[in-house]
Amino acid sequence: MQLPESQVAVLEAANADDAQSVDALAAATELPPETVTGAVFELEDEGLVAVAERVDETLALTDEGAEYADSQLPEVTLYEAALEAGADDDPAQMGRVIGQSGLEGPGVDIALSNYARKGYGVIDSGEITADADADPAADAEANALAALEGADETPVDSVEIDEGTLEQLERRGLVEISETTVREVTLTELAVTELMAGLETAETVGQVTPELLTSGDWADVEFAEYNVEADAERVEGGNVHILRQTAERVKDVLVGMGFQEMEGPHVDADFWINDCLFMPQDHPARTHWDRFALEEPTHIDDLPEGLVSDVEQAHRQGVGPDGEGYHSPWDEDFARALALRGHTTSLSTRYLSGTEIGEIEPPARFFSVEKVYRNDTLDPTHLLEFFQIEGWVMAEDLSVRDLMGTFEEFYAQFGITDIQFKPHYNPYTEPSFELFGTHPTTGELVEIGNSGIFREEMLEPLGVECDVMAWGLALERLLMLMYGFEDIRDIHGTLCDLDLLRNTEVTY
Repeated sequence: MQLPESQVAVLEAANADDAQSVDALAAATELPPETVTGAVFELEDEGLVAVAERVDETLALTDEGAEYADSQLPEVTLYEAALEAGADDDPAQMGRVIGQSGLEGPGVDIALSNYARKGYGVIDSGEITADADADPAADAEANALAALEGADETPVDSVEIDEGTLEQLERRGLVEISETTVREVTLTELAVTELMAGLETAETVGQVTPELLTSGDWADVEFAEYNVEADAERVEGGNVHILRQTAERVKDVLVGMGFQEMEGPHVDADFWINDCLFMPQDHPARTHWDRFALEEPTHIDDLPEGLVSDVEQAHRQGVGPDGEGYHSPWDEDFARALALRGHTTSLSTRYLSGTEIGEIEPPARFFSVEKVYRNDTLDPTHLLEFFQIEGWVMAEDLSVRDLMGTFEEFYAQFGITDIQFKPHYNPYTEPSFELFGTHPTTGELVEIGNSGIFREEMLEPLGVECDVMAWGLALERLLMLMYGFEDIRDIHGTLCDLDLLRNTEVTY
């Protein structure tokens, strides 16, 4: 019987009684594993070998996991700092505790997102508490990391780590679970018979070379068959993030509905972010607990003098004969303070005032899909930064029906037809309402946006003399309704699930 050289080598190295893996055969024949795999498949087709397959799972710490195994998890560090600050007796200021912990950069986000989940305490409104009964020594995730420390790869079935802890470690990117298909080869009776009769090596060529072409020998040689089932190296190519893909689709939908896109700074003066929205300067949302102020520079240099005066007048005394205003403190220095925008409505105020592109005549429609920043408590539906779908329509005699109809048309483009509305209060819109959609997996109502008709106290200082309806929608919440994600940290942020992002089929 004539066979290619690689197949002969595999048959001579294999055994009829003991199964041998492809790697073992590769070592015995000194052939590459992929060559042996190809030969094994061809021999199986000829009935000369039997192939059994199994999938082995192994665990290995990532670099981040190894770092925490060597030191400790960020949430444990935060807990120890909270105890030192006396947070087991009275709530402590979160900023002070974080500073004392020594955590920096992504470590802060990681600690905050896991602190309450593990029962170390509560984080609320910029304050942190510590549960005196919590025991870091019993932290299942920390103990699992310690058990895996120092090992390159550990079989999953050889470690005593419960499934929930393992899933959480993998989700956090602290361990990697690798799956390897192991093929074991055994000689058949036919192969034993052929080996006893003697095998001959057939001269075959695996690929066309320049020498074969130039010499003309390609016409006389025998080529080996190409095996499309042979193992190949897996390559993870780059991919556009599903959040960015959805953002681009949102832009296409809004442009198709007649909207123009707005652009503007991520860092802006409180004047544009809040004062122009008729938000009183003593509003709780304008404290340092809810905004990210800049350390350098701290204030903007230039603001339109006339507009500043008109906005201050609206805050102090209101607008129109029946206007009341807030009669609360108003400080231009505070209005000039710089911060990361908490919403993209700062773009709307810039455009509506005519500062950005000049005076806008009704009817007009504008939108933006950009990032905003808020000092929120991290949970499955909140991050410190997220994307907001800002939009507004300027026209005469607008009503809530127009606003609701716009939402129904917009969300229908994404297959969402069960939008619900709830009356709400905003300092800058009246009437106002929130939007809710049904989560496709849990069936729960998820808040997806806020909206309303801009108040006269906001529009008159900006020089707008007709109605403007506006909204701020959460892009990440739209993804939750479209794809069934239950935790936006899986798709966005330091703990995102790369496998989930790679394998999620984008909906168009």
